[in-house]
Amino acid sequence: MTDKPFSESCVQNRGPILAVLRELFADRRHVLEVGSGTGQHAVYFGAELPHLHWQTADVTQHHAGILLWLADAQLANVLPPLALDVNQTAWRSGRYDAVYSANTLHIMGWREVEKFFEGVGEVLETGGILAVYGPFNYDGRYTSESNARFDAWLKARDPASGVRDFEAVDALARARGLLLQQDIAMPANNRTLVWRMT
Repeated sequence: MTDKPFSESCVQNRGPILAVLRELFADRRHVLEVGSGTGQHAVYFGAELPHLHWQTADVTQHHAGILLWLADAQLANVLPPLALDVNQTAWRSGRYDAVYSANTLHIMGWREVEKFFEGVGEVLETGGILAVYGPFNYDGRYTSESNARFDAWLKARDPASGVRDFEAVDALARARGLLLQQDIAMPANNRTLVWRMT
C-alpha cells in the first residue's frame, strides 16, 4: 500500500478554515478547490460539509496522492481531481457557486496568479464566492517576522514565488468582477480573503 502524502500544515489549519467555510459555504452547492495538494483538505471539508459537491483539482502529478485520500475516505460528495494548470484553459469549462484555494498564490508566479483570477472569473457563477487562504502583505509590508522569513524561503526556492500584496491581488479580483466581502484574520499570520462575483 502506497503511503498517502501528508501535510502537517493541513492538519493545523483545517479547523480554523472549517469554521469560516461553515458560514461562507452554508448555502453553496458546487465548490471547485484549486490546488487540492495532498487531498487532506478535500476529505476533511467534504466530510464536515456533506451538502457540498467538492471538486478536487490540481496539476496531474498530485492526482495519485489525492486519489489515495479519496479512496480511504469513500465520500460520495468529494469528486476525483480535475487536471488544473492555471496556464491552461480546459478547467474553465465548469461552473461553480464557490471556489476555494489554500496556500497557492504564494507558490505560483505572478503571471499564474493573474491566470488564476482570469479562470475564476470564468467558472464562478454570478453571486458565487471565492475564498482564498494564505499569508498576505498589506501596504507592501509583512504582517509578521515569520511571514518575512517564509517569503525569503519561498524566493530562495523559486524567485517567481512569494507572499503576495493584498492590494495587488484585490485589484486582479476586481478586474474580473469580484468584490471583496471579508478579510478574515486566521491563526499563524494567515488570512482568508472572500470575494463575491457580481
